Amino acid sequence: MSDLILEGAPNFRDMGGYTNKHGRTIKKGRLFRSDHLGKLTPKDIQILQNYARNGWRVLDFRGAEERLSQPCAIPNAPVLSLSIEPSIVQKLTDLMDIGAHISSQKTIELMQDTYRDFICQHSLRFAEFFQEILDHPTTPIIFHCTAGKDRTGVAATLLLHALDVSMETIWEDYLITNERLKNKAILATVPPQVAQVLQTVQPDFLQAALDTVHQDYGHLDAYLEKQLGISLEIKKQLAEQLLV
Repeated sequence: MSDLILEGAPNFRDMGGYTNKHGRTIKKGRLFRSDHLGKLTPKDIQILQNYARNGWRVLDFRGAEERLSQPCAIPNAPVLSLSIEPSIVQKLTDLMDIGAHISSQKTIELMQDTYRDFICQHSLRFAEFFQEILDHPTTPIIFHCTAGKDRTGVAATLLLHALDVSMETIWEDYLITNERLKNKAILATVPPQVAQVLQTVQPDFLQAALDTVHQDYGHLDAYLEKQLGISLEIKKQLAEQLLV
């Protein structure tokens, strides 16, 4: 886990330190997952600048409005947009506009649909994510969305699997978000029962994405190769870059 604690990005953490099935460990200081970087404090920025003297590269999975409302606060950091629009926001807005009651169970189902869409509709973004990692072998990279839990969580899952990390560890990494965001203010723009679902990760969310992969491709390795271009040779390149 990361020693870098950022007040303005509580879900920021180092992907380094996890050990894969073959006893190799992901390098620390190379890849970081996070919530958005728009509320970094001056102290946070100083911490990041001191840590990476030659700068960071930022991969942003947020949609257009999200990026405009909270732009990256790291001075001069190159930011690549890997835009995946937050479709659940529009779905919830449409339901509220017609006065529909939205239960927590309905919200869970919408979240599961969102995760299925990540696999069915946004493979190109995840392919670009991997290519960015390969193209910048010495630059520390931060990848994030808004809360650092859904789009970022799927990206982290795919990356960890490509590095032969066990599913047990992948689940552990995914669920850390709940601890990191437990003190976050409750969303006031949606009913409380909806907010409670939206501001967490649940096993049923990620499992919906994994079930879609298994249904359409048989297993994660086939999805990585067929949709993201992550062949055995590319996996070896990733391992050379990221594992010790």
